[in-house]
Amino acid sequence: MNDKISVLFLVSRLCKALKIEKVNYCHWKSNVNLDLSASGVNDLDLLVSRDDTQKFTEVLWKLGFKEAHAGRDEKLPGVVDYYGYDNKADRIVHVHAHFQLILGHDLSKNYRLPIERPFLESAKQGELFRVPAPEFELVIFIIRMILKHSTSGAIIMRHGGLSTSEHQELEFLQSRTAMAEVYGVIEQHLPYISHDLLEACLQALQPGTSLWRRIRAGRQLQRRLKSCARRPQIADIFLQFSRRVILPIRYRLHLRMPKKRMGNGGLLIAIVGGDGSGKTTAINSLYARLADEFDILKVHMGKPAWSWTTIVIRGILKIGRSLGLYPFAKEGSENTIDTNSPTFPGYPWLIREVCTARDRFLAYKSARRFATNGGLLLCDRYPLAEIKIMDGPQVERVTRGIKTNKLILFLARVEDHYYNQIMLPDLLIALRVDPEISVQRKTDESADSVRSRAGEIWEVDWRNTSAHVIDASKSKSKVLVDLMALIWSHL
Repeated sequence: MNDKISVLFLVSRLCKALKIEKVNYCHWKSNVNLDLSASGVNDLDLLVSRDDTQKFTEVLWKLGFKEAHAGRDEKLPGVVDYYGYDNKADRIVHVHAHFQLILGHDLSKNYRLPIERPFLESAKQGELFRVPAPEFELVIFIIRMILKHSTSGAIIMRHGGLSTSEHQELEFLQSRTAMAEVYGVIEQHLPYISHDLLEACLQALQPGTSLWRRIRAGRQLQRRLKSCARRPQIADIFLQFSRRVILPIRYRLHLRMPKKRMGNGGLLIAIVGGDGSGKTTAINSLYARLADEFDILKVHMGKPAWSWTTIVIRGILKIGRSLGLYPFAKEGSENTIDTNSPTFPGYPWLIREVCTARDRFLAYKSARRFATNGGLLLCDRYPLAEIKIMDGPQVERVTRGIKTNKLILFLARVEDHYYNQIMLPDLLIALRVDPEISVQRKTDESADSVRSRAGEIWEVDWRNTSAHVIDASKSKSKVLVDLMALIWSHL
């Protein structure tokens, strides 16, 4: 193994635990690049004996790995995804666990080779991973590459050529085994594949091979593998073409692409913190870290998207203000109103706060539904009883020192109605930082305003709440690692 690429601590622990528990497994493909798997750059493609499923999953759970499910259209039988977080390297490790040898074109994976038992029996313990005998690996590699690159569908879709790394892997495997051993594997375990067909497939993978020879090898192999197919060949071709057309369209239209969801349900995560705590930066970093693999959304509960009702009402209020029908509080002044002042902020201001309460409720309802269905939801700010200035009910707060009437009481009841339906998140995280540090960090706003909002978070006794407090005075990278480790432990 290349010393230039270090082995992740989590990967090392995993391999040691699998060895101690005597789990029958092997790293079954791309073994020319085991260094990249060891360092967490590549996925860990592990073939596992079905007899050892329980031992294998127990090892993963003890090490903090989480099961995730692909979408219905992408889920493969006998293939399960697990993800672990190595907080020492701040890297997510993806274990692609195969209990069946499923292979084929990347868009359909239509074939299963029922030779898992002899494949695993050939495996030997390497420096880190158990790896299969090279003759078994070469047989599987040849079949995989033909199904991926030499079928008529693959060539029509311009997937006909091996990549540089695939050519290197083929050369690597050929250098480690004799063809007599390869022929022995197919004679004993894949008798419906003849020597001549395997040789034709191997030649089809060589550079410069004619298009006709490649297509012929692909057709012959598919014909011999009919009994191993998950669906008829015509249905498989149709599936490949449909996905080849639909996926680019969805990408160009910026539609949400299907991602993996957590096996034990989603999580509604709220992160609160005063100005200068790095809250928004942390949420954006978490989203960027997790969005490649998982179905995740972020929502700003402090500034929720306006509903059509809010747009209409605020539009009417703005027209009234422009016509001089009433005074109106300045934009942004809602966070700095003195609660002890008898100054009335005006009915339009109160109505706008009721609209905000409704929009926060609608955002919460959508977020809760998304998380319940298995997604991860990151909330920037969140209405909490402990936070009065920024995200809680405002009507009763700002009218406390003045004489109220039926309209004010009605607006207060409506606002409370919406906030009372917003329940606590599944995971509440408070980023706590000294207000004076916040003032130093947040130089684009007045010191008093920053100090007031940061001070509210700082002064809350979070010990009496469900919140997990993180010291946000640390560097951004350390705060992000703490957040990832905390979130991962709750997934």
